[in-house]
Amino acid sequence: MPGNIKNVIAAIDYMESHLHEKLDLDTIAEALHYSKYHLHRMFTGTVGLTIQTYVQRRRLTEAAKLLVFSDEPILAIALTAGYESQQSFTDSFRAMYKKAPNQYREEEKFYPLQLRYVLHENPANLKKEACWRQQIAYATEADIPEWMELVHLVIDGFPHLDEEQYLEQLRECIRNRQALILKDATVAVGIMAFHEMTGSIDFLGVHPQYRKRGIARAFCEKALYELVRSKEITVTTFREGDKADTGYRRTFKNLGFAEAELLVEFGYPTQRFILQKEETEGAEYA
Repeated sequence: MPGNIKNVIAAIDYMESHLHEKLDLDTIAEALHYSKYHLHRMFTGTVGLTIQTYVQRRRLTEAAKLLVFSDEPILAIALTAGYESQQSFTDSFRAMYKKAPNQYREEEKFYPLQLRYVLHENPANLKKEACWRQQIAYATEADIPEWMELVHLVIDGFPHLDEEQYLEQLRECIRNRQALILKDATVAVGIMAFHEMTGSIDFLGVHPQYRKRGIARAFCEKALYELVRSKEITVTTFREGDKADTGYRRTFKNLGFAEAELLVEFGYPTQRFILQKEETEGAEYA
């Protein structure tokens, strides 16, 4: 696995250095002298996204940054982002950001769709899976740097995240003992911010290299059975069919969450999900 991670890191380094050039699986595999089938398997297994999806999301994020912080014409930004026309760029941008590029520019508020993935070459293995729930602890101020590193990795699941505002809210959650963290050595591999009284989850993130190992479930069970006072916990995530969703909706469904009402948060269409105590039994691992 460490060898695979090094190869994926090399692929990310190459893509980030050539974001405005031709980038597809064949090109990257040839440049790095990898088998494209092996590269696809390694990358998707480690990052949780295909190379094509990663590149598209990173390009759109950089385009969004140019829309807010530069005066470049939208057509020029579209071409820089690898699109052949302004219309095709607008269609892709709207599908992900839920607004047209010109509207996004007028609002003058940048937020990332996807940040660069920074992976760890030698992650320690979390053993004794049955004890993960017991290893989850309340976060402290000293955990904030590791917490924010993980936030940057899972930013794809949280549209409109304002980092300055988020940091202020995080410090308040830490003071109120409403922030949980699971660490592997010095690396945060899972984080959750929640409300004890209402049972609502404001933020739940799991490190890409540790997904599919039951960590999301461990956090939900920790909150539901040990911490919150309600008989259920709730979370909001992407609506069905949202092209910006990289798998968060499926994760909550696999954990046993049931669909509830449709919402609009910060101008973004979302849906509320509910997990009752009795529904955790038999739920699949996420």
